[in-house]
Amino acid sequence: MLLAIEQGNTNTLFAVHDGQAWIAQWRSATHSTRTADEYAVWLSQLLAMAGLQFGVFNGCIISSVVPQSIFNLRNLSRRYLKVEPLVIGENADLGIEVRIDKPSEAGADRLVNAVGAHVEYPGDLIVIDSGTATTFDIIAADGGFEGGLIAPGINLSMEALHQAAAKLPRVAIQKPQRIIGKDTVVAMQSGVFWGYIGLIEGLIARIKGEWERPMTVIGTGGVASLFHGATMAIDTFDSDLTIRGLLEIWRRNTSKS
Repeated sequence: MLLAIEQGNTNTLFAVHDGQAWIAQWRSATHSTRTADEYAVWLSQLLAMAGLQFGVFNGCIISSVVPQSIFNLRNLSRRYLKVEPLVIGENADLGIEVRIDKPSEAGADRLVNAVGAHVEYPGDLIVIDSGTATTFDIIAADGGFEGGLIAPGINLSMEALHQAAAKLPRVAIQKPQRIIGKDTVVAMQSGVFWGYIGLIEGLIARIKGEWERPMTVIGTGGVASLFHGATMAIDTFDSDLTIRGLLEIWRRNTSKS
């Protein structure tokens, strides 16, 4: 039984794989100061609700973009699961080439997505991960991570608009029924939503123009579903991309050992 932990800047996902399928998934708000014991109290109750307990696990893999949290997540695995975790960026062999100038700077989430995409989709790929930041990552047909682009996430942009302009309210992101807003809220929603569609479509076109070979575009991440049906530039939406990558990395490393 494997516990996969995928920690982003906003949310942390805990997922349980029984060797055949993912049988449970839970999300928690990311707090960099949360201790191993605090994680254990929260997680033990959710495991019990699913008929599980800490003793059933024989593996743990951690991907985090919050460096100060890794210590506590590692201690959670060691102290309560009684297993030494695989940590992306430390002791986990990804099995792919990272073809950027400074490989150590590549985010763990981006590399895990590269693995998850390559094992599922053939050919050259663009992976768009929409979260706190929106990343566009290029994965070659052989699985190599070729680099990409990083832009502010859609929620971050809406929050910045509210914070910087005194008369603009905080509003929820959603697809407006019409482009031209007739009030402030709809005008903000339309500007940010369709502005991001323009960002996505424009960057995809420029990436493909520079790459000069056919590419499949995959959308994933917490807010990717917002764009479903709003653009034809994204070929498929895959919410399981990251945990698929974590499972594949785990299998590659355990098969070696």
